Amino acid sequence: MNEHKNLNGLIGAEESTRLMGQLQRGASRRDVLAMLMAGGMQATLAGGVASLATAAHAQTPRKGGRIRVAGTSSGVNDTLDPAKQANGTDYARGFMFYNGLTYLDGSLAAQPQLAEEFTTKDAKTWVFRLRKGVSFHDGKPLTPADVVFSIMRHKDPATASKAKVLADQIEQVTATGPNEVTFRLASPNADLPVILGTYHFHIVKEGTTDFSAGIGTGPYKLKEFKPGVRSIAVRNENYWKPNRPYLDEIEFLAITDESARVNALLGGQLDLISAVDPRSVERVKATGQHAVFESKAVSYTDLIMRIDRSPGSNPDFVLAMKHLFNRDQMLKTIAQGYGVVANDQPIGPASRFHFKGLPQRAHDPEKAKWHLQKANLGSAPVPVVVSPAAVNSVEMALLLQQAAQQIGLNLEVKRMPADGYWSTHWMKHPIGFGNVNTRPSADLALTLFFKSDAPWNEAGWKNEKFDQLLVAARGETDAAKRTQMYADMQVMIHNEGGIGIPMFLSSIDGHASKLKGLSQIPLGGMMGSSFAEHVWLEA
Repeated sequence: MNEHKNLNGLIGAEESTRLMGQLQRGASRRDVLAMLMAGGMQATLAGGVASLATAAHAQTPRKGGRIRVAGTSSGVNDTLDPAKQANGTDYARGFMFYNGLTYLDGSLAAQPQLAEEFTTKDAKTWVFRLRKGVSFHDGKPLTPADVVFSIMRHKDPATASKAKVLADQIEQVTATGPNEVTFRLASPNADLPVILGTYHFHIVKEGTTDFSAGIGTGPYKLKEFKPGVRSIAVRNENYWKPNRPYLDEIEFLAITDESARVNALLGGQLDLISAVDPRSVERVKATGQHAVFESKAVSYTDLIMRIDRSPGSNPDFVLAMKHLFNRDQMLKTIAQGYGVVANDQPIGPASRFHFKGLPQRAHDPEKAKWHLQKANLGSAPVPVVVSPAAVNSVEMALLLQQAAQQIGLNLEVKRMPADGYWSTHWMKHPIGFGNVNTRPSADLALTLFFKSDAPWNEAGWKNEKFDQLLVAARGETDAAKRTQMYADMQVMIHNEGGIGIPMFLSSIDGHASKLKGLSQIPLGGMMGSSFAEHVWLEA
């Protein structure tokens, strides 16, 4: 066992095995120390070995136990159909019951899952070799036909798949061997394995029309599912991953109110909750029996300055606003430190394509004043539309307003209700705010929000060179060249784009201290909803 290796050099393999056995039967560090000293070991060395042994044992995942978990949203439309899932509670269940051909790691790179290998020569034709020995919950073996059905159903309008816009680029999926499927795309896309690692593309049984049983190849089987109420998942004893999952059972529900979620956690009714407000963190930690897990840089709230109308059409006004951001102050006072300073580039530091070499834009009131005077906009108030719907936008705008007063700029903060903000106000005012969650790939983030014809091009920014570079990067299989292309695009947005991004915000989960195994997947909290097969309970 791996946890023995650091002990073997000190006490030998046989003694190491005996010691670890004592720990697994519930021995404490004090018990281990007494056992070692009784065997003649010096106190100093025995203490070090005991500490090493207990630490090694504490890091070893333990099987068994049941947890209760709460997400933030649910309703009568909750579904176990991967194609139709639409909120974090749905996605978490999807990861319990299903697998994808790939999964996304901590840098959002695609790793093999049901496909043990994927290859391409031109990013247009992709071959996926399927893992052998995988079975669905009802015992049926995984076949290429299941993959073909699972992917192609997204293209059928009758399916009403939430991922149809992504699946449209897939022209054909065919079985090309007993354990092989081949994808043919309409145009090259080096990100296909990343796209297939997202929740909508989980693999289901060929011909499935009724998803209420949640039959997949995933780590848990469905025991109970009441849409809008709760679900109960139990361990899949025949899961294809050795020794996974760890827990016997997971009960999952949703509590929309943050304070109610926190209260239920602290009261012992829940073991894991998502979306803890930064202001609640100290209260969670203060119990001594709870902790928080931070997933860094999973979203950003951006200042939108429409460059197709005044005053955003004036590049000097845009630069003045970007230099007014006191990014460190915003991170400290608004996000309570839960995030990282950003640099007006939309690809965050958690992405392998984040361009670290871009010089940080400083808080510089003098430079902001110089650009404002050059813009020569007059003294009329400049309205800035905010809403609680765009996370932290109210607080960000008020800090900007104070900074603007110092350089003679009158920003008029106009608050709009959260209800209806995205349909009525977002992108519809000369200056306002948006809120964008991390996308699984750089291509998706840039295509959805910065391509000239993108429906969510928040600032109305159009750049032909950017569009050409974006399409070229999509089909570039040379990793170094592709990385440089994405760096160039981030520089263009930083210099010319009509958005300001002062910080990337974290997602904070609260959990009982005995719950272990969480790690960062920067798509959101709870490991981007995929926590179920990774977490375990300490004895």
